[in-house]
Amino acid sequence: MATSIIQGFTKSLAMTVLSEIGDKTFFAAAIMAMRHPRRLVLSGCLSALIVMTILSVLVGWAAPNLISRKWTHHVTTLLFLGFGLWSLWDAFNDGGESEELAEVEARLDADLKANRKGSKDGNKVDDDDVKKQNRSFLLQFLSPIYLKAFSITFFGEWGDKSQLATIGLAADEDPIGVVLGGILGQALCTTAAVLGGRSLASQISEKIVALSGGILFIVFGIQSFLSTVEP
Repeated sequence: MATSIIQGFTKSLAMTVLSEIGDKTFFAAAIMAMRHPRRLVLSGCLSALIVMTILSVLVGWAAPNLISRKWTHHVTTLLFLGFGLWSLWDAFNDGGESEELAEVEARLDADLKANRKGSKDGNKVDDDDVKKQNRSFLLQFLSPIYLKAFSITFFGEWGDKSQLATIGLAADEDPIGVVLGGILGQALCTTAAVLGGRSLASQISEKIVALSGGILFIVFGIQSFLSTVEP
């Protein structure tokens, strides 16, 4: 039991870190942290990633109960090998890591301009209301900034390669270990993005990350192919 949890934990941790570093949500967190309070950006992004990780693991955990474990094992093997080849293809055919960063920044700039236009007429806020909002912990974490960080991250990760890989991993490994490893990996990447800001995001070589992730996925796929399926 402990061995299977550790194995699921280490696989999930390594896969999550290599999948999330340099991802669009990583860049989004880095850029938002430069414009808004870091605690709100970090809590919003991390909350979305934790919810997404738990949902993905639940889907992967339920799959063997709905479909034959033999078939889910084969599908997981194909997913790992396919994602590995996909990552290697991205590494050798990427047009440059600055493009994705520029795309995310352009979207956030457009949102920021729209928010500024909409808030010109609403700048007159009573001091009492401001004090109440600052005192209320709950209101801070239900602020527009928190909700924006949550929604951008959640919908940005929906259907992403890392989500599908987490589902496949949870179908083949211990779900508790996959959840713990995934959450820790997400926390490490998101914290690094928020604290490091754009300087960290712009220094990351997506080619190296994609190569490492591709190799890792292929190793997982080969290991899954060679392993026996428990009835």
